[in-house]
Amino acid sequence: MKKYFAAMVIMVAFGLLFVTDSYAQRGMKWKGSGGWGPGTQYSRMFDPKTVETISGEVVSVDKITPMKGMYYGIHLMVRTAKSTVSVHLGPGWYIENQDVKIEPKDKIEIKGSRVTFDGRPVIIAAEVKKGDERLKLRDENGFPVWAGWRR
Repeated sequence: MKKYFAAMVIMVAFGLLFVTDSYAQRGMKWKGSGGWGPGTQYSRMFDPKTVETISGEVVSVDKITPMKGMYYGIHLMVRTAKSTVSVHLGPGWYIENQDVKIEPKDKIEIKGSRVTFDGRPVIIAAEVKKGDERLKLRDENGFPVWAGWRR
């Protein structure tokens, strides 16, 4: 009986050891917003001093990966009265799950920070208006709404 009890104690101890190890999920890393979150090199480019509003027609909607290691994001080319402007919206997983859908030929208004990215002017969008719909992406300081729960 003592041998049986000792064997059971050892089996339970090993079982608990393996269970806690599997719950820990060693080696698995949470990647957060894939480089689109606050404090990342990309997010720090947003400059409240360069915020402007443009209006125009969407020429194209594309997927881009702005920097190595980032998840893909949604990129627009918008034709204004003066030129065609490159606009970065945010991470694909966030933009694609919003009620406001932006497609080519849509007339939109974009408020965002004009920055230089890879030697070219780009607007990092803070807000997009399409008719009566509004897609809020960042606050006035550039803090992304998809990261708001971490604040």
